[in-house]
Amino acid sequence: MVEQSRTPVTVLGLGSMGSALAGAFIDAGHPTTVWNRTASKAEPLVAKGAVHAASVEEAVAASPLVIACLTTYENTVEALEPAAAALAGRALVPLNSGSPSGARRMAEWATGRGARYLDGAIKNVPSAVGAADTLLYYGGDRSVFDEHEATLRVMGGDTVYLGADADLAALYEMAVGGTLLPALVGFFQGAAALQARGLEAASMVRFSVKWFEMINSVLPVFAAEIDRGEYGDAASSVNLFLAGAAHDEELGREANIDVAWHEPFRELLERAVAAGHGEHSISALTEVLKKPA
Repeated sequence: MVEQSRTPVTVLGLGSMGSALAGAFIDAGHPTTVWNRTASKAEPLVAKGAVHAASVEEAVAASPLVIACLTTYENTVEALEPAAAALAGRALVPLNSGSPSGARRMAEWATGRGARYLDGAIKNVPSAVGAADTLLYYGGDRSVFDEHEATLRVMGGDTVYLGADADLAALYEMAVGGTLLPALVGFFQGAAALQARGLEAASMVRFSVKWFEMINSVLPVFAAEIDRGEYGDAASSVNLFLAGAAHDEELGREANIDVAWHEPFRELLERAVAAGHGEHSISALTEVLKKPA
């Protein structure tokens, strides 16, 4: 009887993330229908109790809540086109990558076919799906969020509704996600430099974690400076960062590694100095990144 009271869920797309999401719904007792273009990816989930839909139309028709975990908004629309007639009245929640404008186009397409649209983003890796601190945020139809909030929390306990605009999750996804690749490339550069000395990359992990914790601690300070538009009280100035950038090429020569990825960052620092921000907080780079209206 408990299982029968759980909302049926359909998961479209069974890559590593989609499979993790479907597995979490199965484990939580939700009747779960799955679909993927490569049908063999459904087999492990069927073994756990999922129903494998033979077509995307059948998958959409099976549940009031449809989670789409495909790569892009364009991929999602392409996959859903054959099931467009079945979308009417159903809650559609895409969890894919894309721009805010892509989310708006997706919302227009979905609502034009009668779907109730709630755009989402998951900010973690597949192995973290279902954890109490795994973050997902949503923008769009508030009634979908209110009706299905308990079910959505199966995917992650830190579940946030951002507002009625359908592009908010995509906006925050890109705003927050912009830190990922530069941070990872910095770590990989450090690993290459250590290996050039015969040292293991693993030896720097503890120190890198401490460094990221320090960065975490100053983000509220930077955010407050940016929101006020006041950068004069600089704990770390633009000039200080620019002085440090001078050592990148020297490290590249010594360790025989490619440090060319730093060049756009150095140019950004130089532009900030030229704009009068040399002695301002490094957060003043926000102003340099803004293009004139």
